[in-house]
Amino acid sequence: MVTTPTQKITFAEYLNYDDGTNKLYELVDGKLVEMPPASFLHSDIIDFIADCFKASAKKYKLDIKVKTGDVGVRTGINKSRIPDISVIDGQVWQSYRRDKSAVIEDNLMLVVEVVSPGDEQIARDYTEKVGEYQEKGIPEYWIVDPINKKITILILNKGNYTKTVLTGDSAISSMIFPELKVTVREILEV
Repeated sequence: MVTTPTQKITFAEYLNYDDGTNKLYELVDGKLVEMPPASFLHSDIIDFIADCFKASAKKYKLDIKVKTGDVGVRTGINKSRIPDISVIDGQVWQSYRRDKSAVIEDNLMLVVEVVSPGDEQIARDYTEKVGEYQEKGIPEYWIVDPINKKITILILNKGNYTKTVLTGDSAISSMIFPELKVTVREILEV
C-alpha cells in the first residue's frame, strides 16, 4: 500500500484528483492511499460473487447496479472507499450517471471486500471499513477471507452490525439477495 501525496486533501479535491495514471486511490482521513491491483484469486472471487448478484438481480427483476472495484463510496468528511463489489439501488445509480467522478455519497445497499494478505490489509477490511460502513449506514457488508477460509456477513441492526461467520458448506444468507443460493466453499474455491 502506497500513500501519495504526503499533504492532506479535501473530499472535493479527491473527486477531481488526477495524477495522470490509471491508479485507484481511496481517501483516508484526507490522505490518498493507492489501491494495488488484485491478485488473480482475489479477482476470480470478485467476478464470481458479482456474477451471482447480477444473475439474481436479472432473474428477480431487481432494480440494482452491481459494480466491481471502480465505484467509490463516501464514508466520512474526508474519506472515500472503493469496495471490491458495490451493490447500488438503480435509481441512486441513475442519479449519479452524469457525475465526473464515480464516488457515491448516498448509501450503497451492500458492499463486499475480499481480504488480501498482510496485517494492514486485514486490519483495513476487518476494523477500519467495518466502522466506516457501519457509520455510513450500509445495511450489508461481506468480508470474504480466502486466507482464513471464511466469510463474515455483517448486517446493520439498529445502527450496529451483527456478525455471522460462515465456513465450509454453509449457505450465504443475504438481505439484499434472499434467493441467492451459494456456499462459502463455492465462493472460495472458484
